[in-house]
Amino acid sequence: MPQFLTNKRLIILLGSIIILVALIGFSIRDRENITWPEKFVKDVTGFGQNIISKPVSAIEEFFDNVGRLRNTYEENEKLRTHLDKLAQLESDVTRLEKDNVELRKLLEKEDSLADYEPVQATVIARNPDRWYDLITIDQGESNGIEPDMAVMTASGLIGKVKNTSKFTSTVQLLSSNDAQNRVSALIQSDKSNYGLIEGYDDEKRMLKMTKIPSDAKVEKGQFVTTSGLGGVFPKGLVIGKVMELVPDEFGLTQTALVEPAASFYDLEHVMVSKRTMTKVLPEEDNRQQVLIEEEGL
Repeated sequence: MPQFLTNKRLIILLGSIIILVALIGFSIRDRENITWPEKFVKDVTGFGQNIISKPVSAIEEFFDNVGRLRNTYEENEKLRTHLDKLAQLESDVTRLEKDNVELRKLLEKEDSLADYEPVQATVIARNPDRWYDLITIDQGESNGIEPDMAVMTASGLIGKVKNTSKFTSTVQLLSSNDAQNRVSALIQSDKSNYGLIEGYDDEKRMLKMTKIPSDAKVEKGQFVTTSGLGGVFPKGLVIGKVMELVPDEFGLTQTALVEPAASFYDLEHVMVSKRTMTKVLPEEDNRQQVLIEEEGL
């Protein structure tokens, strides 16, 4: 009995193999029509592939998008870095161009200071609470800087040295409302009209030139320069130009409001005038002598 079962199983296996081979051979023949079992198998297989392929494609597309997004982010970061560097470069170029223009003007200014040795300096500190009063420069006693030396930009006079240390100096600006902050000045016209720069109009942003004779013919737009009478400031340094003339309450003198030639707000490169020789002052009238004494206060 067991041998019969074994032979039966072998016969069934061989028959199945023969049928399978026949089916395979039948299915691979070139035919215009296929049988319904083949259609069923193909439909089931295609449906399964369709179900599997869509999620797989979606997952592949998701990871591709993530990769592209990451690449885009990295490229944007690189572009942002380049833009930041470009902005800094443009800022540096603008600053250097400004410095170049200022330094060129200062070099040209040196030629007009025949009796003075100009010392170039840079503003290194400024108190926001006293913005229009004081600045600190990077030149001091070791560079021969002394109190009361004139300080200017390429545009004109801005003040004088107030005090010094070994390597720095404090400069008092003309816009400082200090009673001792005075400069002997001259209004350029057919006749010399002298006065004193003392005081600053904060509202109008103008210097006050006082002690101008009441009979002096002063016109708007005339330039105001240093007179050189006090021996502190070189003669002929531009201070500004007359914008308005106001008589004093007693009618004895006039006060001119002078628009500064140099900006007191934006100061970076300045020049200190070191006097190298002593000039003998010409004889002047009593009034000019008073101006000299008052400037030296």
